[in-house]
Amino acid sequence: MSSTTADRDATRLRVRTSLANSGLAQREIARRIGLDETKLSKALNGTRRFTAAELVQIANTTGITVNWLLSGSDYAQGPAAVPATEVLPTRHRENREQAARRREIVQASWRLIAAKGYHGVRVADIATVCGVSSATVHYYFATKRQILDEALRYSIKLAFDRQVAELPAIEDPLRRLKHLIRLQLPTPGDGQIEWSIWLQIWNEVAVGGASAENHGQGYDRWYKTVLETITAGQRQTLFSSTSADHLTMELTAMFDGLGIRVLTGQLDVAGMQEHVERYIDRNIVIGSIE
Repeated sequence: MSSTTADRDATRLRVRTSLANSGLAQREIARRIGLDETKLSKALNGTRRFTAAELVQIANTTGITVNWLLSGSDYAQGPAAVPATEVLPTRHRENREQAARRREIVQASWRLIAAKGYHGVRVADIATVCGVSSATVHYYFATKRQILDEALRYSIKLAFDRQVAELPAIEDPLRRLKHLIRLQLPTPGDGQIEWSIWLQIWNEVAVGGASAENHGQGYDRWYKTVLETITAGQRQTLFSSTSADHLTMELTAMFDGLGIRVLTGQLDVAGMQEHVERYIDRNIVIGSIE
């Protein structure tokens, strides 16, 4: 997160801009991000700092990235690998109301698809949740396939936002790697929803029902983030000198497999975290971990 007064002031001004461009009243934004309106006002006035979690919620509510809030760019480099433009939520020339409606449809679709499955959700179901007509949903998305693609982009953005908000403050590569893993666990709520979306995307790609290119670019961002974290540990001679690419392949493959076990009820999240961290301590770290 921002480390100097100038950085914090710049972030605060960008938060103000994002709120103003959202088309939502400050009170409504405070409600949506689960923050007392007085605390939001103090943060906007500079008398308290925004937390990492608050920046993630603001970015989610207003449709921008945490990277933009912190740096002024969606593509500033840091410990979290930057997504390709194609795998961030699609930008459109729309007014505030239209942009807010599009976000509402995407977020509703994201939750419905995760809960009912892509093939179990109708456009009419999405319209009902959003309080609009099916024709309105089709105005923004011509096909349900487009909605699935956008749900994936939304999941990628959420993961990227969390990582950008929290990883820069962690300098130690081992702590950063373990925190990165914790950020991506299929925890109840949004974490489980993200995993459900990914699981369905994997299935659709396997049968030709979704874009392999979009999936590949999205997954590559996660892979590169793990790879860069492991490489940072190797530069400090804290991690094994085994090929960083091999270690990343093993770790991410294990992580994916354990995540599927959690989603199918064969393992709980705590067990998944324990298995992954034991792998890191046993195979990636040099020497014993107390």
